[in-house]
Amino acid sequence: MASLRSRTPRTCARFLTTSILLLATASASVAQEEQPRRPNIVLIYADDHAQHALSCYGSRLTTTPHIDQLARDGMRFTQSFVGNSICGPARATILTGLHSHAHGQGSNGPGFRNDLPTFAKLLQSSGYATAVIGKWHVSSPPTGFDHHAIKAGNYYNSKFRTQDGTEPSTGHVTDVITQRSIAWMKEQSERDEPFAIWVSHSASHRTWMPALRHLPMFDGVTLPEPATLFDDYATRTGAIRSAQMRVSRDLFPAYDLKLPVTGKGILDNAATRMLDTMTDEQRRAWDAFFGPRNETYPSADATDAERTRWNWQRYIKNYLRTAAGLDDSVGAIRAFLEESGLTRNTIVIYASDQGFFLGDHGLYDKRFIYEESMRTPCIVSWPGVTKPGSTCDALVQNIDIAPTLVSMAGVNAEVPMHGTDLSPLLRSESPADWRDAVYYQYRGTEPNSRTSHLVARHEGVRTARYKLVHFEDDDAWELYDLEKDPHELRNEADTEAYSEPRAALERTMKKLRTEYGVE
Repeated sequence: MASLRSRTPRTCARFLTTSILLLATASASVAQEEQPRRPNIVLIYADDHAQHALSCYGSRLTTTPHIDQLARDGMRFTQSFVGNSICGPARATILTGLHSHAHGQGSNGPGFRNDLPTFAKLLQSSGYATAVIGKWHVSSPPTGFDHHAIKAGNYYNSKFRTQDGTEPSTGHVTDVITQRSIAWMKEQSERDEPFAIWVSHSASHRTWMPALRHLPMFDGVTLPEPATLFDDYATRTGAIRSAQMRVSRDLFPAYDLKLPVTGKGILDNAATRMLDTMTDEQRRAWDAFFGPRNETYPSADATDAERTRWNWQRYIKNYLRTAAGLDDSVGAIRAFLEESGLTRNTIVIYASDQGFFLGDHGLYDKRFIYEESMRTPCIVSWPGVTKPGSTCDALVQNIDIAPTLVSMAGVNAEVPMHGTDLSPLLRSESPADWRDAVYYQYRGTEPNSRTSHLVARHEGVRTARYKLVHFEDDDAWELYDLEKDPHELRNEADTEAYSEPRAALERTMKKLRTEYGVE
């Protein structure tokens, strides 16, 4: 081989150039190998899944083994809240990191400002493959998602709207959403870019239609009633009394309780339509289960307490059976991640759009600022970051999800959001300037009105110990000392001993209204 010295200058130049390029390419390759791939993100988002319906949050009613395992593998937030306990606004908040008044969708009606930055748009523009599969309920079409399959309204054989048109499905909607999500993740796992998926479940929203395999759960079992099932609302303002969401009187026989359809009312017709979505085989299995059990429905001469208890047992069992599919979904998704070798570089988050009354205060549904409605599960497994089995007692809120997802993805963007990145908490740090109160605002289904379930407009603040609520239409106030009265049974708003805490809470509410730009 000729030495470098015997070569012509041009040949030497070519050789040196080639060598430098090879070295540069090799260095770049090594750097690329050393540079960790950005994490995949899986946000599993339930509908109306109350904290106290999860065994890792101390449920007395059921077990959720797969969600519990997620908590053992990551961090469970014990003080996680929403800013508006209703589906559409809560989902818009997840997207934007903003309270309802700022993103425009204050109710389940129109108003969402689709021009706003969202976590999906930011992740997509930074190179993430993005998808949302399942319930949408935001009042404008999805943007920022490479793939969507949404509007899964029925529990059985639901239709999905995708970027390519409408697609049918067969089976229970929770299973179908899970299967479609896994299929999409499998496709992405074969590509180079990281992915982020919002697995957006319809369960366990009213009307609580479980998968057939879950119907036998709790059969023949009398579940323990909540301590406040027969709450008399003494000391409370008129708002809770006028609301139409009581287990005793407001659950519809066919629509909610799965009794035979006997009328032609709006909800009777809705119950018929839901049953009509089933295949013949599914319907036979459904009727075979509920038929004989409906014979235990209280007779006309039953007492109010007997009827309330029967209604509650029927309601809560179907709610929990429906929610069991959510636990199955978490198990299936995590099994896929493990089998595909994706677990170590995938963040998994489990949360719900809001909480739910499970007979607490004699209620079902949500909307109110009371604990069972305002609290929501929030569990994060971030391999290498979250300490397995850890808990965090800091006050966090659904406005924090979007900025956290953006931070997790390594996106540097100055985007105005009301929420705060949870990453320091997930690293078990204790930021000195973390919030000491969360803000809540319920605007009803339509602005300035008492509408669905007749829940009055209200706003409030919650600290580690206290909660202050203002029902604006009646200018009525409630104050609860959560340390002494965790069930919120004693309104202390006009109690002299609580005048100083009330004044401080009013100042906090005013401060947060200013900070968040509430008019």
